[in-house]
Amino acid sequence: QVQLVESGGGLVQAGGSLRLACAGSGRTSSPYSVGWFRQAPGKEREFVAGISWRSENIHYSSSVKGRFTISRHNAENTVVLQMNSLKPDDTAAYYCAADILRTAVVSTTTWSYDYWGQGTQVTVSS
Repeated sequence: QVQLVESGGGLVQAGGSLRLACAGSGRTSSPYSVGWFRQAPGKEREFVAGISWRSENIHYSSSVKGRFTISRHNAENTVVLQMNSLKPDDTAAYYCAADILRTAVVSTTTWSYDYWGQGTQVTVSS
């Protein structure tokens, strides 16, 4: 099992930045890819960014490409999502998830991921 805990959410003005972290525990010695997803009220959960185990594959959704950066530090069991130039449309609960099957690629679908964190709220005011 992999336990994931997100942190770093909060309230920020449009144009500002936030840094989200996803801390893993449990079977962290085994490889897994990590995806960040978000869900706004009344909307489906959507893919934001993902990174493979050795960081050889990174993928962003078109809505965040160029503004968000994902990175991972396996020695610290942490995956970071740096979010810059935030917009009100980025307001959502953000979740990180672990895919233990596909470790060298990034999946954009929620059903590919086996373990999820509880989420952290990001609110961007206009």
